[in-house]
Amino acid sequence: MTSRRISQLSKEFRTALLDDTIPFWLNHSIDRQHGGFTTFLDRKGEVLCPDKPMWVQGRVGWVMARLYNAIEKKPEWLAAAKHAVDFILAHGMDKDGRVFYSVTREGKPLRKRRYLFAEIFAIMAFAEYASAARDAAMLDRAKKLMTFVQDINGRAWPAPGALEPKVFPETRPMRGHSMTMIQINTLQILRDCDFSANALPYDRMIDTQIDEVFRYFVKPDKKVLLETVGPNGEYLGDTPEGRCVNPGHAIETAWFIMREARRRDDSALLHRALDILDWSLALGWDPKFGGGILYFVDIEGKQPVQYEWDMKLFWPHNEAIYATLLALHLTGEKKYEDWFEKIYGYSMKHFPDREYGEWIGYLHRDGTVSHDLKGNMWKGCFHVPRMQLYCHLLAEEMLKKTPG
Repeated sequence: MTSRRISQLSKEFRTALLDDTIPFWLNHSIDRQHGGFTTFLDRKGEVLCPDKPMWVQGRVGWVMARLYNAIEKKPEWLAAAKHAVDFILAHGMDKDGRVFYSVTREGKPLRKRRYLFAEIFAIMAFAEYASAARDAAMLDRAKKLMTFVQDINGRAWPAPGALEPKVFPETRPMRGHSMTMIQINTLQILRDCDFSANALPYDRMIDTQIDEVFRYFVKPDKKVLLETVGPNGEYLGDTPEGRCVNPGHAIETAWFIMREARRRDDSALLHRALDILDWSLALGWDPKFGGGILYFVDIEGKQPVQYEWDMKLFWPHNEAIYATLLALHLTGEKKYEDWFEKIYGYSMKHFPDREYGEWIGYLHRDGTVSHDLKGNMWKGCFHVPRMQLYCHLLAEEMLKKTPG
């Protein structure tokens, strides 16, 4: 990739981030009456539902604090991060230490789920805000919540405090990929933000999660990273869950591990992560309907059971844009430049809303719009700005190493 193209991309990502995506959320999402962020928004940014998902509060809190730490120390961004963190602390924490899944606009509990993603994103927000504000108490809170999450996640049902399983484990024991992958990134963020003298053993904790990815979920013989396996990594090929690949999740896992390999200068780990990326792109890309990444794939070519399996969602494309650009930077291989341009081109054609800002979230397989909303209980100020921020910063790094 030429320095001219990299420079162009750096400017495109920065402009989209700072002149489009972030203003959209700051203008439409902040609830100055009740606190926090109202994220269920229509195309124009009008509120469709006043309820507030807690994991989206954590995500937007992390984004705003990360902007402050990585781009510019703007008081507006730090205040927005604090706005999210304060709402989580005031209304998100249950008496048992868990975080609610969603609350009303005023902050009354609505729902609490059996998985730990609300806690995970609260940790990210607490840690990044702590780093930005140099708040030792908030950093300590983030670390204690991380320890709490790992403790709960490590307990076997029906031990006290253990998470209730999705299906009866005595009938069909299963292990899921999502908590393993997200802990890699959460621990990476905590490690980067920890300015204390009593840091957790982050490298060892990250190693544990990476080892689980390759021990249980990566199947080199099938060239896949599976979403669900048996308790010891068994292939559950007689079930739809066992045959399922979520290309977006797998690509996201790949770049988490790629970043770790870069930090450690570990070429062997890098190439194992690149295998995941290569397999997932090959499985997920949809040449029959003009490109784009499918939501779910059955690795045996059978009909996926998810109704939305063939939709093109915004966030897998966000993950793939950054992952391929990072792979290009770390390897110099042209195939990753080709993949990047193909995915970025498809994404820029279909997802950005040129009239009202931000990205459309959900497309049909043929690229037509399924839902034109900008936020819901899952989509908020996270995947799009994270991709734009990380790609801008990476492009700036690439420029330093690319001859004119």
